[in-house]
Amino acid sequence: MTKDPPRKTIYRLSTYQRCLARLLANNVDTVSSEALAKAAGVKPTQLRKDLAYFGQFGTRGLGYNVSMLSAFLNEALGTSRLQPVILIGVGNLGAALLRYGGFQKEGFEIAAAFDLDPDSANARNVPFPIRSAREMPAFVREHHVKMAILAIPAISAQNVVNEAVDAGIQAILNFSPTVLQVPGHVIVNSVDLAVELENLSYFIR
Repeated sequence: MTKDPPRKTIYRLSTYQRCLARLLANNVDTVSSEALAKAAGVKPTQLRKDLAYFGQFGTRGLGYNVSMLSAFLNEALGTSRLQPVILIGVGNLGAALLRYGGFQKEGFEIAAAFDLDPDSANARNVPFPIRSAREMPAFVREHHVKMAILAIPAISAQNVVNEAVDAGIQAILNFSPTVLQVPGHVIVNSVDLAVELENLSYFIR
């Protein structure tokens, strides 16, 4: 890898990986940059530029070896082995995330779920034991967890994130409708459903 790729490139790597997974499922051995770029919704030049951050891939006239490129992207994205993730906040959204069965298929494993009121959270019919939020920092340190999903009210999000970061969390998927302040080494991806709907609304005429 020559230099750190932009975050948008990392997003696109995930898209490329899903396209490659479909090709593997259909027993396709090789794919051209044009075909892979079209499946991913980007230009071939963008695809080649993104991959160039990580080295040289493909053979002129033959394209990319699908299984080899997929294995490399899995390694680059850290999903070649199950990545432990904690979930903080088991309200309606958190419970729905726990019931989602696709995380493990994509290389992620919910290692633990935490809530201020674990007894109430357990009543939401989730197939997972819920721990007290007070146990979260110790669990993160003991199990060396680096990723967290945050699904709690905005009013308490910053304090909880401060505890999680102090314990060793380095990457956060944030569903709380607030802007989080974190140190420079911590990455936050925020998902604000209202903002996303507002953005879509602009295109409805």
